[in-house]
Amino acid sequence: MKKNIAVIGGGAAGMMAAYAAAKSGAQVTLYEKNEKLGKKIYITGKGRCNVTNDCSRDVFFDQVVTNPKFLYSAFETFDNQAVMQLLEQAGCPLKTERGNRVFPVSDHSSDVIRALERLLQREGVKVHLHSSVKRVLEEDGQAVGLELSDGKRIQADSVIVATGGLSYPSTGSTGDGYRWAEATGHKVVACTPSLVPFVTEDTWCAKLQGLALKNVNLALYFDGKEIYQGFGEMLFTHFGVSGPLVLSASSYYSAQLAKWTKKNEKKKLSRPECRIELNLKPALTAEQLDKRLLREFDSQKNKNFGNAIDGLFPARLIPVMLELSGIEPEKKVHEITKQERQKFAALIRKLPMTVEKTGEFAEAIITRGGVYVKDVNPSTMESKRLPGLYFAGEVLDVDALTGGFNLQVAWSTGYLAGTSAAGSNKGE
Repeated sequence: MKKNIAVIGGGAAGMMAAYAAAKSGAQVTLYEKNEKLGKKIYITGKGRCNVTNDCSRDVFFDQVVTNPKFLYSAFETFDNQAVMQLLEQAGCPLKTERGNRVFPVSDHSSDVIRALERLLQREGVKVHLHSSVKRVLEEDGQAVGLELSDGKRIQADSVIVATGGLSYPSTGSTGDGYRWAEATGHKVVACTPSLVPFVTEDTWCAKLQGLALKNVNLALYFDGKEIYQGFGEMLFTHFGVSGPLVLSASSYYSAQLAKWTKKNEKKKLSRPECRIELNLKPALTAEQLDKRLLREFDSQKNKNFGNAIDGLFPARLIPVMLELSGIEPEKKVHEITKQERQKFAALIRKLPMTVEKTGEFAEAIITRGGVYVKDVNPSTMESKRLPGLYFAGEVLDVDALTGGFNLQVAWSTGYLAGTSAAGSNKGE
């Protein structure tokens, strides 16, 4: 007799779980409270959907910030190559771009969603839209179904919760899964925004709003200790900084802040200092940069300092660098002392910014925190506390850096939850 499985959530993890369960022989019904499936997929990658990363297994786990070991079985069961093959077979051709990021050839995330919908239809998954779930039903220590917001009760042999986190609440990610997890006796690790812009105390950042810097190096220091360093692109905003480098750094900031808060929660201490040091010329050593400045200054020795550095930075950045250097813009280049020049070189290599906080969940790509992974069997995604209940995707306390890695977490955990719930994977 076919198993009857209810999947809650029609995002990446939910759709993959429903497909995998149905393909494994189960009768599957998917409940989504929105008017359509894949609402968050639609906006990922600025509407292009970075579906995964065509990297090695080791690289993938290096990019998982929180609880990478928990994902070993899930990734082995359904890895990035399997995702790419499945989507292409479902009629969504893919391409690989810089950093091994994988996108649909069309650059339209809607094509990824349509491919998944075709898979669900092919496997006979029943989809109920506008279906808000109130709670998970349990009986005799077993998950036995769910109750909809209108009071209707649905019986099921297994329930898969794939409701996402708290990021982008406009897509329906409002923390429902966390509430159900707690209500059924699971621990939920405190949630914070991750892969999110930084709000800085430095007012000059707002003057550079919209300016993107490429090929720079960003180091992040938390309580005096370097916790992240990366090379790439960042963006100035009206409130601080964003862009790929900053989003990655924010994952480490969120993780470090959670540890610090837990350690000091009873001491009522103010948040420790967090600062960014931006190297604008990472290809040059300190000695090479000094020689470059000497050449620039020597060729323009009779110019004002403010007019002699336009070859070093984007035009909009020059006034800020002048202000932070402490050197009068009208000062003649030949009057600049060695000490002033070296201080200016140090500014170029370590442009400082003070982080006040991260942005809110509405600006975050993912959520850090979620269902405590030690309450979940990593070989099946089934709850250790309530048999018949499974978790997949962002609702779990697992997160990774940008580049397609978080969607891969959703695909892998969703697939494993689906096959396990259907009974084709016993986690042995």
